[in-house]
Amino acid sequence: MSIPQQLPLGVSLRDDATFDNFYLSESDPNRQVVALLQSFASGQNPEAVIYIWGDAGSGVSHLLQSACQSAEANGRSFQYIPMAELMAMDPVVLLDGLEQLDLVCIDDLHLLEGQPEWQTAMFHLYNRVRDSGRQLLLGARKSPRGMDISLADLLSRLQWSLVFQLQPMNDRDKVAALRRRSRLRGFDLPEDVAQYILHRAPRDTRALFLLLEQLDRASLMAQRKITIPFVKQVLDI
Repeated sequence: MSIPQQLPLGVSLRDDATFDNFYLSESDPNRQVVALLQSFASGQNPEAVIYIWGDAGSGVSHLLQSACQSAEANGRSFQYIPMAELMAMDPVVLLDGLEQLDLVCIDDLHLLEGQPEWQTAMFHLYNRVRDSGRQLLLGARKSPRGMDISLADLLSRLQWSLVFQLQPMNDRDKVAALRRRSRLRGFDLPEDVAQYILHRAPRDTRALFLLLEQLDRASLMAQRKITIPFVKQVLDI
């Protein structure tokens, strides 16, 4: 019998973190990875462990949360573990029993560096998940070979995983992604405004989308369209 999903206290999935909301251009090199993750999360792919990595803002966290949303939609039990938020917890207690779930998603795995207790707990979880026939999705900012992991057995297992690097968006795709995200939020972001934001704000997509949310809220409160003067006023850029 499937165990209901249960997120730790203080951890939640972003409503907009879905596969449909992950921007892909027609020639996007990430298309294959996203398609694989969709089948993996829905239980249609028998792969045991997938490891995706990329720079901050490349979409790793978005895709891990999307996998959890997809698992839930398909009636599968899951757990999302963002290590950046939960490092203060006892890893043995936190990871205990997760192998009973259909899908376990561990984010920010690069934070294992310099954390021997976490490395040991993760090693045992990896083995338990594989032995139980469940699935593990790992996300990090570094490749397994680029990780400074002192526990050799864990490092070798990470390197055995199916590993993919997310490729960053170019500027044209970032503008298109901003405009698409704005339409999903119910408003139109003119191209000149999107270009203005891109060239004056932090350039990683996570930061850009957060700025878009800020503009959306400010626009609704002020009952004003989002123009370059309005962006200057709200974001001070």
